[in-house]
Amino acid sequence: MSIDRVTVYAASSQALHPDYISAATRLGEILASHGHRIVFGGGGHGLMGAMAEGALRMGGEVHGVMPEFLMRIEHNHSGLTSLEVVDDMRTRKARMLEDSDAVIALPGGCGTFEELFEAMTLKRLGQYLGPIILINTRGYYDELLSFLKHSVDEHFMSTTHLDMWQSVDHPEDIPKALGDAPSWSANALYESAAVKAK
Repeated sequence: MSIDRVTVYAASSQALHPDYISAATRLGEILASHGHRIVFGGGGHGLMGAMAEGALRMGGEVHGVMPEFLMRIEHNHSGLTSLEVVDDMRTRKARMLEDSDAVIALPGGCGTFEELFEAMTLKRLGQYLGPIILINTRGYYDELLSFLKHSVDEHFMSTTHLDMWQSVDHPEDIPKALGDAPSWSANALYESAAVKAK
């Protein structure tokens, strides 16, 4: 699968350990150096801002999507290739995933979780087929990954669903993870139902 447009989910908080900022900056640099176009939430602070800065410094194309009401709070990044202002959060999420070839989640809070789980759900339903990769800086996603495995163990999800996402410890691992991500079928929902029916 050819990866062109990459959606990045990330925190806007600034009160973070420097390791998170460094990883976000490196992600932007790496994505840009590999020629990937980036779409993200448009913020100029926190991991969002650091990732955008890294990509722009490398000459990358970075497109932001931000609801109008958040522009007074999060302060959009002023140096983006383009910024799309939308009406609400629902539209923002849809636009960020539209035509996306891959999703990468840096550490974040409830907004990042919501975006990440929506992408996972759409993949589960065969509506989104690209790789979903979590950057597990400082082991941030360890407990979430453990919980997802617990959900499989308790049969709320199938073992095949473990292929819906990957986790890497460092941004430098992203190019290989994108290349090695298991393919996902648009018929995944029906195939899963057929297995259960047997």
